[in-house]
Amino acid sequence: MEKTNNQKVSTPLPAGREGHGGESFAFGRMNYILIAIGMAVVIIGFILMAAVGSSEESFNPAIFSDLHIKVAPAVTFFGFIFIIYGIMHKPKSR
Repeated sequence: MEKTNNQKVSTPLPAGREGHGGESFAFGRMNYILIAIGMAVVIIGFILMAAVGSSEESFNPAIFSDLHIKVAPAVTFFGFIFIIYGIMHKPKSR
C-alpha cells in the first residue's frame, strides 16, 4: 500500500476576496457596492415608470408623458447595465 500526502495547498486570493476564517467569496466588497447601486437605479426607474392610471370615468393623458415613455426605461436599462458591470468588475491588484 502506498501512503498519500493529503496536504492542503492554498493559493493567495486577490485583494478583497478573502472572508473571515480564510473562506473566499464570489465577489469583493466593491462588487457588492456596485450591484447595490445598480439595483437602486433600477428601482428608481420602475418608480418613474409608475403612473397614475386612467379609470373608466376619466382619462389621464399624463401616462403618455416623456418621463414615463422615454426617460424611465432608459434609467432602468442603465441600472441593469450597471449591475452587469458590478458583476464583471475585477478588483485592482495591490
